[in-house]
Amino acid sequence: MAFADTLRALSGPLIAGRAPTELLDAWRSSLMGCLPAPLRRELAQRDRHLIIAPRGPVATLAVMQGGETLDLGALDTQAPGALTAILSGVRRDVRRTIVQLPAAEVLRREVSFPEQVRTNLRQVVGYEIDRLSPFQAAQVYYDFRIAEGVARGGKLRVELALCRRDLADDWLRRLREAGVPADRLSWEGAWPKANLLPAEERPRRRARLVTPARLLLLLVLVLIAAVLVSPLWQKQRQLESLDTQLGTLRASAAEVEEVRAALERAREGSTLVLQRKIDQPRSVDLLRELTERLPDDTWVQNLDVTEREVQIRGESAQATALIGLLEKAPGFSGVSFRSPVVQVATTGQERFHIAFRFQPPEPP
Repeated sequence: MAFADTLRALSGPLIAGRAPTELLDAWRSSLMGCLPAPLRRELAQRDRHLIIAPRGPVATLAVMQGGETLDLGALDTQAPGALTAILSGVRRDVRRTIVQLPAAEVLRREVSFPEQVRTNLRQVVGYEIDRLSPFQAAQVYYDFRIAEGVARGGKLRVELALCRRDLADDWLRRLREAGVPADRLSWEGAWPKANLLPAEERPRRRARLVTPARLLLLLVLVLIAAVLVSPLWQKQRQLESLDTQLGTLRASAAEVEEVRAALERAREGSTLVLQRKIDQPRSVDLLRELTERLPDDTWVQNLDVTEREVQIRGESAQATALIGLLEKAPGFSGVSFRSPVVQVATTGQERFHIAFRFQPPEPP
């Protein structure tokens, strides 16, 4: 549960749109909060900051370690070598040195700039120092931050802080001579990570490639990546399994469809034969109609029945009269001679060849 809370806390800086340095500090604080107390204290001892707060002829010294401040006492600025003597005991353990000026020596005001200068805001602020304050840019140390919210007309709201260089130069020089150069120039009540020192005057410290804090951060980042990637990996595996099952089901469905189509073709073939048999006129009905319609002096030698027509060959005393008789019969149509009528010399009968279509009428 604590790890999940930490993940939610880590997403806060991204949503808030903070600066990269503030984002990293917020991540570090959130990660430190989920560690066991002994390990947190051990790491805190390796992250100590020396705070020097000048107040006239006296300066107070303190060490900030793990969010807690340890007071080292007051320092008489007039005593020669006093600063060097005090710093000699903490120099090796101090990671950063912070000079904290009184709030009264820092001028703070809120200004606005067009949104278009966001990308090069520091350069623009440096050009505008003489307009925004009674001093020239070379006479002051300054810092700024983008305030929350938007000014009128969609402009950037910028909180500016500056102090005269002559108020801090003496202390900055003495710290450099003592071997503990100032990393940050701040003031009482400053916003987090405020630093009036310009980037070119801050000491360049050689960063250690491998430190416990970095190893811890790397471990936590690996765990975060595992937590974020593991559900995706599981979803991918489930998707692959479902795709395999779907492919098997599709193959089975195709086989079933082929069998069904074969059965349907067989059924249609069998029913087609039956339907043709049903649709074909019954020979009994045809013979009955011919028997009733043909006269007694007519006899049939050949009777050919096909799907399209019926053909009869035979002899009759009056072959030409057969056309009219057959046309009057129900279900007979297209009655015609297929060949000329021929007189049989031996019998005196007429030989005929008649074709017609027969379709018995539907019963009422």
